[in-house]
Amino acid sequence: MYAFKFHKPSSIEDAARLFSGADDARYLSGGHTLLPSMKLRLAGPSDIVDLSGIDSLKGIKVEGDKVVIGAGTRHNDVALSAEVRAAIPALADLAGGIGDFQVRNRGTIGGSIANADPSADYPAAIVGLGATVHTNKREIAGDDFFTGMFETALEDGEIVTAVSFPRPKRAAYMKFPNPASRYAVVGVMVAETASGMRVAVTGAAPSVFRIAEMEQALASNFSAEAIEGITVPADDLNSDMHAAADYRAHLVGVMAKRAIAKAAG
Repeated sequence: MYAFKFHKPSSIEDAARLFSGADDARYLSGGHTLLPSMKLRLAGPSDIVDLSGIDSLKGIKVEGDKVVIGAGTRHNDVALSAEVRAAIPALADLAGGIGDFQVRNRGTIGGSIANADPSADYPAAIVGLGATVHTNKREIAGDDFFTGMFETALEDGEIVTAVSFPRPKRAAYMKFPNPASRYAVVGVMVAETASGMRVAVTGAAPSVFRIAEMEQALASNFSAEAIEGITVPADDLNSDMHAAADYRAHLVGVMAKRAIAKAAG
């Protein structure tokens, strides 16, 4: 690990100031990606700005028909939240299936989505539920937040402060997990929202994506049978030691049907 300066601010304003004043700073949230990268000397930031001491980034609250989750809220807190379970049980289920207990007890929603790992679970919820990402500078629609593999719409130094999820009419998330890491080989969030049907897929491609054909089919018939025969081309899907692209294409259909059945039930 290379030498670096460590900062633990108590406010968002101080965090942004420390970041902008450093040569090559990185924000630290849960640390599950950054710290291993630093230990392997794949990353060598000049400064680490730890966000864990900022209380305003933590917590869950229900505001009307929305659930607002602070960026520093840990996965386990989302999974066990009575408010989330009552309003959006699919979101609590998703959070409860991230990694193992140790990961869920350290990882945060803000850190997860800012990292934008192609196999992470939360991107499916952000896009599938039509969420809005709040930062210290603006609001970003969930559909516009993820721009590629490990890439987001965040500007340099911008801090995710919260995510607001509109309450869906019904929703469910199902994934085929990697047996070791529990990352999504393929994960699908299906939701009937106030603005229509949404089907979002994570793990299968370099970034989360929606399936318009499935959404159109479900709009007239919310059942697994409605998407029978709808397939996703394997050409642009991930292919690695865990699953080939054509297998991931098959899993998209399987996980979508399971999610639909769960939401319908």
